[in-house]
Amino acid sequence: MSSNFFAMVNRMKLIDRWALMNNTTKENIAEHSHSVAVIAHALALIGNKKFGKNYNAERAALLALYHDTTEVITGDMPTPVKYYNDDIKNVYKDIERIAGNRLLDMLPEEFRADYEPFFEKKDEDIELWKLVKAADKISALIKCIEEYRMGNREFEKALEAQQKKIEEINLDEVKYFREHFLNSYYLTLDEHTK
Repeated sequence: MSSNFFAMVNRMKLIDRWALMNNTTKENIAEHSHSVAVIAHALALIGNKKFGKNYNAERAALLALYHDTTEVITGDMPTPVKYYNDDIKNVYKDIERIAGNRLLDMLPEEFRADYEPFFEKKDEDIELWKLVKAADKISALIKCIEEYRMGNREFEKALEAQQKKIEEINLDEVKYFREHFLNSYYLTLDEHTK
């Protein structure tokens, strides 16, 4: 039997983010998922090395790689629309669940249990999903910083909103990342290499 699962996952590169905003640089969900995976992995390592946690950093990165995969079916719903009210948010969660099940159904039966945790959050991964969600917000902030640095005023309010969201995340790992790594995203290449 032939499976379409990986061909569909490969289409993540075709789904643009920030569709309602004028971008100086386009970002697709594959690029975004890579960014989230790198940051989620870092947050897990920070938790382990600085705060005595016992996170599986590789698992955090893997969950992050798949966190937006359902968008190959649903498209990227802009945040102001997705979270406009509880009714829309709940309906969209149902749509994401259906899309996840549709993707899982594309896999041969013997592989579905291995991929199911990427689409249906399991209790054993709850702490890692918190890191992924935080990494997702940090990645969005980084995109806003990049657009701001390019002089794109379209992202000014989004930058302020994302900074506030990051400050409100009550995770030691996020605070550490903010204090030690986030400011470097405001620097130019020359400033990085000094």
